[in-house]
Amino acid sequence: MSVTVHPSSIVSKDARIADGVWIGPFCVVGPDVEIGEDTRLEGYIHILEHVSIGRRCRIFENVVLGREPQDFGFKGERSFVRIGDEVTLRENVTIHRGSGEDSVTSVGDGTWMMVGSHAGHNVTVGEKCVLANGAGLSGYSCVGDGSVLGGMSGLHQFTKVGRFCMIGGLTKVVKDVPPFTLVDGHPARIHGLNVVGLRRKGFSQEDRLQVKRAYHEIFVSSSIDRNALSRLEQDNLTREYVIEILDFIRNSKRGITPWGDRRNHDD
Repeated sequence: MSVTVHPSSIVSKDARIADGVWIGPFCVVGPDVEIGEDTRLEGYIHILEHVSIGRRCRIFENVVLGREPQDFGFKGERSFVRIGDEVTLRENVTIHRGSGEDSVTSVGDGTWMMVGSHAGHNVTVGEKCVLANGAGLSGYSCVGDGSVLGGMSGLHQFTKVGRFCMIGGLTKVVKDVPPFTLVDGHPARIHGLNVVGLRRKGFSQEDRLQVKRAYHEIFVSSSIDRNALSRLEQDNLTREYVIEILDFIRNSKRGITPWGDRRNHDD
């Protein structure tokens, strides 16, 4: 097995390129870049220094990885971009390095970032997420495993999205989104559970009912009942998914996205 590099591309002698990598036309690969086995760069791609890319990734035209963060506090310090295995980055995706010495912007295994989506500095994207066309993640935001962000949706700085959430297209997310929920609006509101996503991830009907009941107790109108959090924490029958919800809410720094129409609770 060997490495294939189109003659029009420029690859730094300090880059570490694994077997089976294919680098198409007019790519630039900088120093201190690592590209894993069988990854394919389609063409016109710019990968700057301090970027690592896993195995069997596919990166499409005009992607830029490792450009300096859009942060006035950045002073040229060393920081990183880390891309997992089997990640797909479609045309015009941009992922910026972290801001702060040795900080990291990361994208987990199996994630798919569609055309024009962006991950800003210090962002963390979990495994098997989907960011649809034009979705934007501001600095320090975080997306949990298996979550889906619709086209042109956006996360405010420091905002967190829990696991297996569905964020509707054009949604403006300014507060943390708790796990397993369906969110839409400008600004965002919770409109029930991400039932389709949970079924696909193997959540049983009983698991979904436990999560639904927990959210019924936690939210009074659109706001959170703190006494309900305590009651659920003390209940010996509380399951792991409910504990995950409680921990997420307790650890939220930006506050929790409010519930929208209380009539829209899915089974």
